[in-house]
Amino acid sequence: MNVQGRIETPDNDEARAALETLRAWAAKADPVEVAQLDPAIARLLPGHALSNYPDLSRDYDAQFSVDDSYKASLPDLQNGPASLIVGANTRIEHVGISNFRLPVRFKTRDNGDLTLETSVTGTVSLEADKKGINMSRVMRSFYAHAEKSFSFEVMEAALDDYKDDLDSFDARLMMRVSFPVKRPSLRSGLEGWQYYDIALELIEVAGERCKVIHLDYVYSSTCPCSLELSEHARSMRGQLATPHSQRSVARISAVVEPGKCLWFEDLIDLARAAVPTETQVMVKREDEQAFAELNAANPIFVEDAVRAFAERLLAEPRIGDFRIVASHQESLHSHDAVAVLTEGPTFASASLDPKLFATLIHQG
Repeated sequence: MNVQGRIETPDNDEARAALETLRAWAAKADPVEVAQLDPAIARLLPGHALSNYPDLSRDYDAQFSVDDSYKASLPDLQNGPASLIVGANTRIEHVGISNFRLPVRFKTRDNGDLTLETSVTGTVSLEADKKGINMSRVMRSFYAHAEKSFSFEVMEAALDDYKDDLDSFDARLMMRVSFPVKRPSLRSGLEGWQYYDIALELIEVAGERCKVIHLDYVYSSTCPCSLELSEHARSMRGQLATPHSQRSVARISAVVEPGKCLWFEDLIDLARAAVPTETQVMVKREDEQAFAELNAANPIFVEDAVRAFAERLLAEPRIGDFRIVASHQESLHSHDAVAVLTEGPTFASASLDPKLFATLIHQG
């Protein structure tokens, strides 16, 4: 039977003496020897508080130049073997970059060009046996086309490039802008710039491409029920009453049919024709009165709104599948009234993003 002796815990004097012995040895030892014994020892030694093994230069070398051989020696974990995959060895539908920004020129309906700050999202699919992608290639591929006036055709060229660079089957590209349109007031003759949140989306899945335009349209919705109740109070009791109305947002997503051209301005005009109570930019008293009259002439529940938009979309031959998501942010209730209407398989879904309706807020 082996009996191990108990190791006694040294007291302070013994620990202090041991530290002095260690420091005396370290003063003559090589830093590598210190690190090999225990890297933590360096923290106990004067002048070595932040030392590590090996000793590394802390001076930035502005003159250092990368040649081909050095570049070839750089580690590239994202293109490493499947053995480096973390988690389930499974396919990823979307991987890439979101919200990289740059100024981009867009073609407009009147044949002019407009330069807008643009937020770009680019993703590709990733097969199960691949570790990852070099995400900077998405940006580099996009920048190769950044000086052109963008349209869906230019987006397709950029998509082709980074799809090839990343050796991927499926790919997607989205460009978000705030698109300005000058709008007249209702009666005073004033004009002001209305800004529309718009996104162009190009999707390729299994070799099939789909072009989508997304538009956030902001309007006023007067409750038909509240309007009738207010008029009842006036006529039956001589009681002044006002119907409730509120700022409302509809996100219209429309697939552009192959070979067709749908301008930003076309989709905006379509939305305005469906629900004419768009919020105003410049108003004087006569405009405010006109807006009250316009709302009274077009009272609308959220169900009415999505159906009114759908009627216009269905009648437009350049538009295929579509989705309308509307939120009436009520002034009567502490909750919103919402609706979703889809046409065709592109946007059909049994599940909704939990934050979908929360994003339907106009950022002033």
